[in-house]
Amino acid sequence: MPGRSRNTSTYRERNSTADRALDILLLYSTDKPVWTGAEIAARLGVARSTGYRYLQSLVTTGFVEETTGGFRLGPRIFELARSARAGLGLSEVSLPVMRSLAARINETVLLTRRSGRSVVCLDLVEARHAVRLSYDRGHILPINAGAAAEVLLAWADPHEVTAVLEQAPLERFTARTLTEPDKLRARFARIRKRGVALSQGELDEHILGVAAPIRDSTGSVCAAISIAALAARIPRAELPNVENAVRDAATTITRELEIRGN
Repeated sequence: MPGRSRNTSTYRERNSTADRALDILLLYSTDKPVWTGAEIAARLGVARSTGYRYLQSLVTTGFVEETTGGFRLGPRIFELARSARAGLGLSEVSLPVMRSLAARINETVLLTRRSGRSVVCLDLVEARHAVRLSYDRGHILPINAGAAAEVLLAWADPHEVTAVLEQAPLERFTARTLTEPDKLRARFARIRKRGVALSQGELDEHILGVAAPIRDSTGSVCAAISIAALAARIPRAELPNVENAVRDAATTITRELEIRGN
């Protein structure tokens, strides 16, 4: 079947061209960031005219650009690099920092993100204690109780906060749970001023939480890192150190997200 033979030939030609393009891109390194057309043709073992044809295709698509002395990697490569870094995900960026924080204070560390009127636990690193807290990946937390939830709302758009708080009555879990929107807004203002949220007994009478905001590369709060511990395990005099540790962890993750463009 002649038609089928031509299609197969065209496919193979395109595949060969793609392979050559990849061969060219893989030549670049920090030791040699610029290559001439003649050098590339020689390394590929093709005629100069053929090498230039491959190069022109890469230049047209932005993967390579002409510069003094030859050709260097183009802007499209850096766009793909940013996409690849973003693909690593928030958890992968955060987990090393979370492990370090858990080892530093010996308490469970959570990574959370808001989803509508709920807070979702994206990841956690457990402390090495005999008594384990009932958290797990995918655990859903309320929007109005606990340090992580309060941090996530403290920096949210005011109109969005109003919609979340006044859409339906807020649930009360303990005597310390705030269910009045105005009181919650006042707490959010204090959290923004302090840079960290501290809660005790709002969701569970025995649990202490400390949370700090994580910002993405645009500067927006995208998640929270927090510790959850039995309140009896952390003396009041130790709280400033715990707050500083959580704040430092959030800053470290934020800087990494800025670098990766997440």
